[in-house]
Amino acid sequence: MNVRRLIPTAALAGAVALGATALTACSGAAASGGGEDGKLAVTASFYPMQFLAEQIGKDHVTVTSLTKPGVEPHDLEITPKQTGQLGESDVVLYLKGLQPAVDKAVAQSGVKNVVDAASLTTLEAHGSAGHDHGHAPEGEQGHTDEHGHADEHGHADEHGHDHGKGEAGGDPHIWLDPTKYAEVAKGVGAALEKADPGHAADYKKNTDELVGKLTALDTEFKDGLKNTGSKTFITTHAAFGYLAERYGLDQEGISGVDPESEPSPARMKELQELAKKENVSTVFFETLASDKTAKSLAADTGLKTDVLDPLEGITDTSQGADYFEVMRSNLKNLQKALGSK
Repeated sequence: MNVRRLIPTAALAGAVALGATALTACSGAAASGGGEDGKLAVTASFYPMQFLAEQIGKDHVTVTSLTKPGVEPHDLEITPKQTGQLGESDVVLYLKGLQPAVDKAVAQSGVKNVVDAASLTTLEAHGSAGHDHGHAPEGEQGHTDEHGHADEHGHADEHGHDHGKGEAGGDPHIWLDPTKYAEVAKGVGAALEKADPGHAADYKKNTDELVGKLTALDTEFKDGLKNTGSKTFITTHAAFGYLAERYGLDQEGISGVDPESEPSPARMKELQELAKKENVSTVFFETLASDKTAKSLAADTGLKTDVLDPLEGITDTSQGADYFEVMRSNLKNLQKALGSK
């Protein structure tokens, strides 16, 4: 049985390099500083970046997201209008390696203040664990797995998504680990301070408040998942590597990066056997993708289904109105599925 789990590789590039880098903003404001309303025009590539900009910038920024609610971020295509607006941003905030179309547009935008969130924390490669459900030692090599996660060399997956290429390489789903998300928040705050020095004190205060909330959320997850009947969870979208690694869990993806692709019969059989062995009770699906594969596996194994949201976007069907509400819903659903004691 070739079981997949997320493994940290050796620490990759560590230092937070801001320099000429800043944020992703898509707005019709003048690049010289401030839109028509006098606010800093920030373009964010997708929801987790938008949330940071809004929480840290508050009344001093106008934030526009390139990825509209309900759109799967991995497959985003940028319109010519968006490309033009991107070039007029004061600050652009994106996550290199997650959305190839955004990477290309940002590189061609000519915006002075561009922040790559992937450079603000250490990325990890996620690879195969074979039969091992224990945690691999630090420094173990990660290779491209059947779920489409790139290795530390940045190889693209079978769906054409390049999830590892960039300065550091590795899995881009850093926002699902509150600790890593806090590291990114600090870098975003510093970038806004640099782009708009007149409001630097407010950005610093807002950043500190957000980091405090993320630290509290991390504690909630640690305490809530400390004692569980099982450590393994099955999900359609293999996006929860950082979360699993942070809280001592094992993620098993059905189809990998593309949550709507059909898993092989061999993979379905493997997961059925795994569910019995690891005392798995629930198959998780997400709100932005079809639940067909999750329900199919659940029906074959007599398991329940529930939502584990990768937080790539907020819609009317999300289990919460913002990052914190959805993450707490994820925690509650994990506790229920894993048999929290």
